[in-house]
Amino acid sequence: MKIRATVLIRCVLVILLIGAIIKSYSQNPIIHNHFTADPTARVFGDSIYLYPSHDILAEQGKGQPGWFCMEDYHVFSSADLVHWRDGGMLLSQNDVPWADTTSYSMWAPDCIKRDGKYYFYFPTKMKGSDGESKFSIGVALGERPGGPFKVMSEPIAGVKGIDPNVFIDDDGQAYLFWAEGDIMGAKLKRNMLDLDSKVKILEHLPAKGLKEGPFLFKNKGKYYLTYPHVEDKTERLEYAVSDKPLGPFQPMGVIMEASDNCWTNHQSIVKFKGQWYLFYHSNDYSPRFDKARSARIDSLFFNADGTIREVKPTLRGVGISNVTDTIQVDRYSSISDSGAGIYFLDTNHHFKGWSLKLSTPGSWVRYNSVDFGLKKNKIVQLRLKADQEGLLLLKAISKNGENVNIKTLANIQYKKSDDFVVINAIISDNAFGLCDLILSNGSDSPGNVEIDWILFQ
Repeated sequence: MKIRATVLIRCVLVILLIGAIIKSYSQNPIIHNHFTADPTARVFGDSIYLYPSHDILAEQGKGQPGWFCMEDYHVFSSADLVHWRDGGMLLSQNDVPWADTTSYSMWAPDCIKRDGKYYFYFPTKMKGSDGESKFSIGVALGERPGGPFKVMSEPIAGVKGIDPNVFIDDDGQAYLFWAEGDIMGAKLKRNMLDLDSKVKILEHLPAKGLKEGPFLFKNKGKYYLTYPHVEDKTERLEYAVSDKPLGPFQPMGVIMEASDNCWTNHQSIVKFKGQWYLFYHSNDYSPRFDKARSARIDSLFFNADGTIREVKPTLRGVGISNVTDTIQVDRYSSISDSGAGIYFLDTNHHFKGWSLKLSTPGSWVRYNSVDFGLKKNKIVQLRLKADQEGLLLLKAISKNGENVNIKTLANIQYKKSDDFVVINAIISDNAFGLCDLILSNGSDSPGNVEIDWILFQ
């Protein structure tokens, strides 16, 4: 009986450890089990719901190899921007009676609430159509933000294009925006299913280059139209401002510069619990193929004159990590100029994530905003491998007004290992409250050490 009890306890501990490891945290990218592009974020109640498109890899008989391939949508939700729940498949192309199910073209969607119901807007190709100009925009209706949704039998009449975005103004008037070479807009009827005005090309936007992915929001009486724009070779996120929902708009500048690695970008901007956030995508899990993208978040700020400060993409993302979360230090907030790098754990299976490699004495990484709370921690665990023995230093930095407090939490001795192992270290000094972590290679540790994660006990 004692042996069985011991085995049971060990099994429970292993399950708890695995459970801690596989949680999803708001470190970029934010969704870790499949590709998620074109992330539209909406605040419903006390949570954010994320409606991205779903990239899959085309294969023979399923999409066009080397091009975008999307057959369904998933919905995700979070109450804290840190822990994300996959609500499962929301809608498939096979649920759309008028869709060409050979096109795999369920592109960027949106969702809005009106009169207690949720309206999910999506573009796809109609049966018998050819070319992007033949995209239509459909609507599905649901009682809850996570579905289920019922698809309307026909797409919205008078609308041809992609990337639908819906905005409801303070006076209750709803608007639909979409892209068809230019960015288009029109009023919607109260039923949210039919246009209530003529289609208008939004005026005074940049004439040169592709514009798509409109997302409109309002801040302090001004209407901000945001959109990806290809001025040169890849898309950067830009915005324009107007006193009216349908313009004319005055281009104001760049929200996020173009990536060197990903041809597309696509954005939504929402205010949640007093802070503005930019949702966008990159190809983190697919660095050699930019048609397989992943959703990201970073904080967004306004200047005093109402202009938007340019957002620099980060790996750390947003949100506060609880000390009991598995901390992925490869999603750093800052890193040493040399001797530190990020690498895939498994080059054949990118969704397994990354590791941090420290290769020179004193090389370091900083991970911000960890909430240690008020309880003492006794042990810190690390999953790592090393080509020779060495020492890691784990420190916590906290601020109290102008005072900066630095504590050395643990001196972590590690040994040579051919594969990743989990090691424990005793915590010699405790941190409390909100702190940043700094992990550094010891001054006499010249070898390579790779760290997968850190977990406090």
